[in-house]
Parts: sequence; C-alpha cells; structure tokens
Amino acid sequence: MTEKLKHWSIAYDNDRTAWLCLDKAGTSTNVLSQDVLRELRDALDLLDKDPPLGLVLYSGKENGFIYGADITEFPALSQRTDALELTQQGHALFGRLASLPWPTVAAINGLALGGGLELALACDWRIATEGHKRSLGLPEVNLGLHPGLGGTVRLVRLIGVRQAMPMMLTGKPVTPSRARKSGLVDRVVPAADWRKTAAELAHKPPPARRAPLLDRVLSFGPLRPLLAKQMTAQVARRAKRQHYPAPFAMVDLWQRHAAQGDQAFEAEARSFVELMQSATSANLVRVYGLQERLKHAAGDKRDVASHVHVVGAGVMGGDIAAWCALRGLSVTLQDREMQYIQPALDRAGELFAKRLRGPGEADAARARLVADVTGEGAADADIVIEAIFEDRDAKQALYQALEPRMKGDAMLATNTSSIPLQELAPCLRHPERLFGLHFFNPVAKLPLVEIVSGPQTSERAAGTGAAFARQIGKLPLPCQSLPGFLVNRILGPYMAEAMVLLQDGVPKADIDRAATDFGMPMGPVELADSVGLDVALHVAQILSPVIGRPVGSQLEELVAAGKLGRKSGEGFYRYHNGKPEREKPSGKIDPDFTERLMLSYVNEAAACLADEVVTDPDLVDAGAVFGTGFAPFRGGPMHYARERGVEDIVAALERLAARHGDRFQPSPGWERVRSWATAPD
Repeated sequence: MTEKLKHWSIAYDNDRTAWLCLDKAGTSTNVLSQDVLRELRDALDLLDKDPPLGLVLYSGKENGFIYGADITEFPALSQRTDALELTQQGHALFGRLASLPWPTVAAINGLALGGGLELALACDWRIATEGHKRSLGLPEVNLGLHPGLGGTVRLVRLIGVRQAMPMMLTGKPVTPSRARKSGLVDRVVPAADWRKTAAELAHKPPPARRAPLLDRVLSFGPLRPLLAKQMTAQVARRAKRQHYPAPFAMVDLWQRHAAQGDQAFEAEARSFVELMQSATSANLVRVYGLQERLKHAAGDKRDVASHVHVVGAGVMGGDIAAWCALRGLSVTLQDREMQYIQPALDRAGELFAKRLRGPGEADAARARLVADVTGEGAADADIVIEAIFEDRDAKQALYQALEPRMKGDAMLATNTSSIPLQELAPCLRHPERLFGLHFFNPVAKLPLVEIVSGPQTSERAAGTGAAFARQIGKLPLPCQSLPGFLVNRILGPYMAEAMVLLQDGVPKADIDRAATDFGMPMGPVELADSVGLDVALHVAQILSPVIGRPVGSQLEELVAAGKLGRKSGEGFYRYHNGKPEREKPSGKIDPDFTERLMLSYVNEAAACLADEVVTDPDLVDAGAVFGTGFAPFRGGPMHYARERGVEDIVAALERLAARHGDRFQPSPGWERVRSWATAPD
C-alpha cells in the first residue's frame, strides 16, 4: 500500500516496514520548508492509523538527503511575532518522531545538513552511504544561528559534548566515515546496500547508543562550568560575542542545561528565535543570498572547459593551475624553465593530499597537472589563462605568441589585478575573446573571482568566464575593466589611510586592531604584508591617480629594502613560522582610527557605483564580503551604510574631510546608494 502526499509518500513492504520518502515537489533538492514540515505531520498521522513494525525515512532525490531548512523563508520568519510558536511546533514534530513506538531509521544519501541532520538525529538509528565528501553537518552558525530543531540537545546526547560542540561551533561538516567513528551514524554502507541495511536495523535494532562515559561525567554540575569556560575562551579567540553571538549561545545552553530534560529543548527554541531576530543573523542570511545570486548569475551550470593552459607558474599562476586540476580539469602549466614550475607542482601535491581523501584521487589530480615548458598545451586548451607579472608590454608580447597557437573557439583570460583590458587588447587579432579572470590569494581559500569585461570583450567571452568560475567552484563577480576593478579599488583608500596613520605615528597594532574591532578578519597593515608589499606597492601606484591618494613612503622604503612581508619573513611585521610578531595594542583604540579606515573603504565602494564598475549595490557588497572579507555580520559596505544611515555616513565623511583633508570628501556614488537604501525590499 502507498500513501502519496505532495512532498512525502509512504509505502509498506511485506515485512510491514514503512518507507517514508521525502521528494520535495518542484525542486531538485530537498529542503525543510514550512510546507514540508506541515506535511510531515500529516504523514505521521497516517502512520499512526496503520502502524508499521519499523520505519525508514529516506530521500527521493539522488543528489542528497536534506540540505537543511529553506533559507528563503528566514527573513519572513525572523519578522513574525509567532516565530517562537512556529519553532516550538517544529520541536514538537521532531519530538513526536523521536518518540514513535516502533524503530526508526534515517537512510542518508549524500548531504544531510542543518535541519536535515536534525531530522535524522530524531530517528533511532542512522545509516549513510559511502563517500569521501564532508556531507553531514550542522552549519547554522554560518547564518548567525545554532541548531533550532533539537540539534544542540540530541547531538550532545548521542556523541558527547567533546565531539558535538566543535562540530556545531565551527559549522564544518564531516565525512560519513568520520560520522561513523564519532557515533553520529551507525552504519556506512555501499549505495547499493542501503535498503537492505535500513530494513535490518528497523527489524533487529542494536542497543541504543549513549555518549561516552567521560562526556557524561563532564556534564555534572561541578565540572560543567570549567569546560564551558574553556570552550568560551576558544570561541572568543575566533569571534567577538557582540559580532557573532551564536557560538557563545551554544556554550551557554550547554552550561545551563547539559542537554538534559525538556527544559534543554525549550531553551534551545527560545535562543534560536532570539538569534534569528538579531541583526547578525539577518545580515548573514543576506550574505548567503548574495552568494546564491553570484552562483545563479552564471546561468545554467555547464562545463565550458576540459583543458586549461596556464602561463606563469608563480604563486598565483601555479595555484590557479592546481585548483583547476583539483576540480577535475586537465591542466598544462607553462613557464620559462622547469625550475620555475617545480615549486608550483610541489605546492599542488600538498593541496591534493589535503583536500582529496578518496582512493587514488590525489594521484589522479597530480596526473592531470602537467609541466609544459614549451607551451604545447596552449593548442588544445579551451581557456588559456595568463598569470605572469604585471607588465603591459610583457603581457602583450605573450599574447602575440599565444594567439596563433590557440584553437579558434578558445578564450584568453588574464589574471591581471590592475591593468585595464583595453590597454592589453589592441595587440590581438580577436580582442573580443579576451576577458579578465582575477583570482585572489590564496586561491584555494578565497571564493571570489572577478570576471572582467573590457569594451572589446564579447558577451560570449564574459559568459564563458562566469560559467568557468562556477565550473571550478568559485563565485563569479561581473565587473567592468576600470583600474583596480572592484576589490582592489575598494581596498586602495583603506590601505592608503593605514599608511597615513602609520606616518602620523599610530602604532601598527592599533591600526590593525581598529579594523578587526570593526569586524574585518585582518587589519590593513597585516593584510599588506600578506599580499606582499611589492604587489601592494604596484597596485597602489596604479590606483593612486584614480583614488586621489599618494603612495605611502614607508611602503616604498620597505620594498626597496627587500622587506616584502610574510613571504620574505619581514615587512611591517616580522614573521616567525608565518605568524606575525605583534606588539600589544596600546589600550583603548581611538574611534577616529576606525572611522578613518572604514569610511575610506565605504566611500570608495560608493565611488565604484558612480563609475559603474558593477551594476548595483548588492554586487558591491558581494565583492566586498567574498573578495576582501568585509565583516560578514554587517552584510556588506552598502548594507552597512543603509543600516547606519546614508546621511550619517555622508556627514561623518564631511567631518573627516574638514579635519584631515579632501581625501574624505563624499563620493558622487552616495546619490545612487540613497535611492537604493530607500527603495522597498
């Protein structure tokens, strides 16, 4: 017998096992929308009327179990006065599933994230199909939340606080094998065997699993505050409570309730709703929406390249080549001699060993990345990526040598960080095939790629660039070819103001602290060291006439002395094992320092709008967050201006201009920001 609802279906086999399938209508993936949850209640009503001997809950989608809650519903939910009631209803529903009188098994194929994993936790047992990807997790902290459907309680009860809390605090998913080792899942099976294993668990269930004894001891009253204090200190090293309250709230919940009793569930629900209605969560959900916009802007996902040829095996070019090989492409890497290519191959091997855990995957990636001193691979490449040093004449000479060897439909991409494409294109017979593909360092960590169009770039070339970025798992940001493009141009005045503060005698630790207190992941002085002072100087020289700021003399002096930052062991800071030797900030940071830095940044972001580097303020925010690490909890610089008030920002800039000079004069772009800020959502 089969019962069919819109999103759920129930089928009984001859052994009276009920198979409850979620196949969300009209979508390619399963998410827990309010509609899906309401219908789950109906499905449980049907099961109560015809009780099975065991229940298996599984996904009707081949691409995964359940991706989590429907994030598109979050903004409306956060504004509703009945948000707590709805959350408590979700708790009651999952509690009903957890207390069913017959054995329940969750069969997890692929991704089970957030509410999807919480649903599996409400079952008695869990199986997962084999795989090497990190597919099971509770990433709510990335949205300024913690699990809100019982996860903070059930996960701790199941695997213990020592394993559960790091998983929730970081939001990082785990592989099926790791989940099996921790006790999160009970079986890991080949995809062909999941039905057989699920049926066996439903009919011959093993003893119930409990958290390890040590974790239960640590939950006792006298020990709990000590462990909670330790966990809070660890969290505080990565985030500030006023910026990111969710991880601190998780520790507080455990300290108060130790995942015991009904009060633990009730406290989780109330804390979840409080976080959902916070500005941090609203802004992080906004950032998630910006990320989805960049993904979808590339159109239907399609592979546009199978073979990539990269010219320039320096840090950037070598790492681009390695990343492309990691993502499954065939890559040839060209440079003048093998001695320049070998270090890139060595770094690539380290990346493959770290990221690729499946049998033979790292070796296969190494085989896909081939040294090519003579450049023969250019003839077979779908995309040729130029990543040599920043010199217009050198790039043009390379293009003239490459173009006759390229396939007729191949595209030429440049990773230039600052040279406008219109200065590079005239040497080409087919300038319409040239576009910018500007990666950020480190390539393996930073998600953004600027897809730069010059006046000559064809729509096909720009579209290919965006699709290629998605193919290799990056976020494409379309922008126009103006000096610095978007990300470097926004950073220019911010970095320049840091140099002015240094010249004014402000300690570098205070300057960096002023930025990190605002929420930046790294201060501007350390950032300059990280990108390389020679690179920072070159970009500053190009941007100086555009942003109206001189190049800092200290920057020039350090480069002249060969002190290039982290890569040389010394720049503004000295480095030991890659870590800066910092002096302590001098005490309370002058708010004027933060205003000077961050309003330089925000004002230039508005200037980029005036110059139409990108088409709208949301794209400015996306570029700032994913390209520069602009404080995600603030939602982006344009959103920050809207929340703070555009008039207040402009007035603050005018005050700074009166005190410190015309470099703080408000940009003409604020008129566009005003219109956007006052428009209805």
